[in-house]
Amino acid sequence: MVRTMVAAALALIAFASLARAQDADTEKAIEKYRQMLRQDPWSNPGLLDVDRGETLWTTPRGPQNVTLEQCDLGKGPGKVDGAFAELPRYFADAGRVMDLETRLLWCMEKLQGFDAAELTKKPHPAGGQPVRELGAIATYVANKSMGLKYAAKLTEPHEQDAVALGENLFYRRSGPFDFACATCHSQSGLRIRLQGLPFLAEKKAAAKVIGEWPAYRVSTTNVMTMQNRLYDCYWQMRMPELQLGSDVSVALIAFLTKQAEGGEIAAPGLKR
Repeated sequence: MVRTMVAAALALIAFASLARAQDADTEKAIEKYRQMLRQDPWSNPGLLDVDRGETLWTTPRGPQNVTLEQCDLGKGPGKVDGAFAELPRYFADAGRVMDLETRLLWCMEKLQGFDAAELTKKPHPAGGQPVRELGAIATYVANKSMGLKYAAKLTEPHEQDAVALGENLFYRRSGPFDFACATCHSQSGLRIRLQGLPFLAEKKAAAKVIGEWPAYRVSTTNVMTMQNRLYDCYWQMRMPELQLGSDVSVALIAFLTKQAEGGEIAAPGLKR
């Protein structure tokens, strides 16, 4: 009986070692694929949505049949260069802190006359479907900060409150699995299936990855925005559905942006 148990234990250890080796090989292959795409930046499929987003930004649309060129992202109406690098921020005209997608949603409602409730019913694409129009515009705007450093001030009282709330939410365990964002992102070396999990609780590590969103995901063949990424994380934790533009989503993005302060923006990035 003892020999059988020992043999089983040794077999389990051998299997675990083999699985770890296979995971490492797979991760190396995925990283090699990423590097090949980076060597030729124009091979990033996410750039197609950058172009689509620019067209959507300049095309008259919605019940008001106007463009978004009067949308103020913080640097003046219509100015997109460098705007993403300074978001989230407090907007006095809206009376709240907004990240990029939330601000674009507000502009689409106030300027173009779209119904925000309709836009947020199913704001994120399923696998194999293109990113929604809001996401494409966000990808275009984010790309206009390519190569810049995150420089959101986040010093205004409303902004500080958002960062504090986001930090609280990041570490707060809740839901049926008693999970928090920190469950997966508060130490280095963690993985889920074949995917390495970024160490977002550590500023230096966060600065390397936050600026890659929006990102083209090879596994779903579409662009995923940061709002979409958070929505998916909440779904995996079996938490209540995270609404695009909600105070919770904006607060988490404000906290993550603060964590990534000084990190380089490389959107759209490339993800597994």
